Amino acid sequence: MSNETRLREDICRFGRSLFERGLTPGSSGNISVRMDDGGWLVTPTNASLGFLDPAKLSRLDSQGRLVSGDAPTKEVPLHTALYDTRGSARAVVHLHSTHSVALSMLPEIDPRSALPPMTAYYLMKCGATALVPYYRPGDPAVADAIKGLAGKYSSVLLANHGPVVAGDTLEAAVFATEELEETAKLYLLLRGMNPRYLSPEQVTDLVKVFGVTLPEHRH
Repeated sequence: MSNETRLREDICRFGRSLFERGLTPGSSGNISVRMDDGGWLVTPTNASLGFLDPAKLSRLDSQGRLVSGDAPTKEVPLHTALYDTRGSARAVVHLHSTHSVALSMLPEIDPRSALPPMTAYYLMKCGATALVPYYRPGDPAVADAIKGLAGKYSSVLLANHGPVVAGDTLEAAVFATEELEETAKLYLLLRGMNPRYLSPEQVTDLVKVFGVTLPEHRH
C-alpha cells in the first residue's frame, strides 16, 4: 500500500469516527493532509465526513490547484493559513463540534486563550486555543485572521463556527480536536461554579516535562 493510499483511507476512517460520534453533523467539517510533494489531500465540498470515498478525495498540488478527485471544500483558505504559518503542520481538522462552537459564542472568552488550563491533556494536546472573529464560511479573510496569529497556535476557534486544529500527523490533529471539544464541554459544565484550574506551577511542570509549547499569554 502506498503512503497516499494509506492516507486516503486514514482520512475516511477518522472522518467516519468523528461523524458517527456526533462531532460534526451533516456535511459540515473538513480534513486535510499535506503530502511530501507539498500538495494535499482534502475532503470535498458538501461531503459528509461519515461517508467519504477514498478515491474521490480532492488531490491538490502545492499551489492549491485541483489535480484529481471532487472539488475541494470551500474552507481551503483556513487550512492553507495553518500550513503556511506552522511549519510542523502535516494535517488540519475543522469541525462544527457543539461544545466548541458554544464556547466560541461566550462573551467572556479571551481571544488569546479561549480556555483556562483545566486539564493536563488539554495543554499537552492543544497548548492554548486562540479565538478569531466571525467570518462567513469560505471567506478568505479567515485565512488572514489565522495568519495574524503568526503560527503561535495549533488550536484555533472560529467564532460562531467551530474549531480548526493542526497537528504533525493526522492522528495528532484528530486527537487534539477531540481534546478541545471535551475541554469546552467541561468549561460549559463548570461555568459559574468557580472550579479549580491547574496552578501556574503545575502548568510550568507540564511545559518542562512534556515540552508543551504555549504562546506568551496564559491564564
